[in-house]
Amino acid sequence: MNDKRPVNLDIGTIHLPITAYVSILHRVSGVALFVISGLFIWMLDRSLTSEETFAALQGLLTHPLVKLVLWGMLAALAYHMIAGIRHMFMDFGIGETLEGGTLGAKLVLVIAALLILFAGAWVWL
Repeated sequence: MNDKRPVNLDIGTIHLPITAYVSILHRVSGVALFVISGLFIWMLDRSLTSEETFAALQGLLTHPLVKLVLWGMLAALAYHMIAGIRHMFMDFGIGETLEGGTLGAKLVLVIAALLILFAGAWVWL
């Protein structure tokens, strides 16, 4: 076998298009949401059980480390939602070209970054 194709195994030199990064981040945010969904459900349960558990949860949510985790949870949710909406548009045939896909990926990053900043302001203020 005489295969003359170049082989590049150095992951540091591989340059992926922006659409690939957006897709990878969409998958990572989906896994993060799956992992933290138990925490979301636990927080909902604590907030609805009684006034005492609600107050205890409120007290817990004032800790800076808990705020950071909550911000991360909201960031994963925001990114995954925006990237999912992009996929829905693509299912309808909008943004399927190379240019449209690149523009959609850039929009996902910008809109998600804005939502993540707003979520951070909401959590920390």
